[in-house]
Amino acid sequence: MIKKTKIIFSIVSIILIFILIFLSYLVFKNFILKKKFEDDILSFADKNQSTIFTVDSITLFSSADAGYKTNTVNNFTIQDLYQYTDIALFIKNTSDTDTLENTLKKVHIENIQFLNTPKLGQPSLYFKSINHFAQSNITKENEIIDSFEFTVSSSDETDLNTPTLYNNLANPLTFSYVNSNIKSDYTITDISSPITYDGSLLQRCNIDLKDISCKLSFDIYITNNLEQNFKTTVFIDIPLYFEDKSILDGKLTMKQDTNYIFYRYN
Repeated sequence: MIKKTKIIFSIVSIILIFILIFLSYLVFKNFILKKKFEDDILSFADKNQSTIFTVDSITLFSSADAGYKTNTVNNFTIQDLYQYTDIALFIKNTSDTDTLENTLKKVHIENIQFLNTPKLGQPSLYFKSINHFAQSNITKENEIIDSFEFTVSSSDETDLNTPTLYNNLANPLTFSYVNSNIKSDYTITDISSPITYDGSLLQRCNIDLKDISCKLSFDIYITNNLEQNFKTTVFIDIPLYFEDKSILDGKLTMKQDTNYIFYRYN
């Protein structure tokens, strides 16, 4: 009986030791995780004591366009009615003097998301040359699928028809949001008034603006000339109407003052 009691006591003792070791491990693990979290926060705060880059304004131009299939005396049939919004994002630095810290070496975007997909059409994002801003020409080769990188230059001979940024932030990042195939093979029978290739086409084709509303976002990454990396996320509501103005009038232009701050992550 005494021997059996000793065996039971030994088993219980071993179990208690294992429990104690396991609890000690959990406490130590939580301590390490807490310490790592604190170190990460302190490191992040140390790297972001001052703001280097911001997106301080966004200019938006919205309109629409379409191709035509038939054009007769009595009717007019369009194909691929699309709505587009040209986007110019102006990045600024916080100093009047250009330094290695506040000039660009690399810029790219990724993580493009359409946060509320329009009920009509297929949304996509394109690079848009600043020379073609507020024009309806869309180049299929400029469509951005997953990510997109700009070339950074300091040359005065820079070709702005290509995705190139001056390293001193002199020109904006330019894109075009395009919602294509809103309607196709649609015949406009009332041609008593001229057909105009702009936002008024949406009204002529009986499009409810609520059905093509959309909000998009994407991440912008910057590497400066000190090899430091920065990131911000931009959110854009595609403007279709504002106060007493509407894209149905033909076009809509807006400038938004923003304060998207780039945080340094390494």
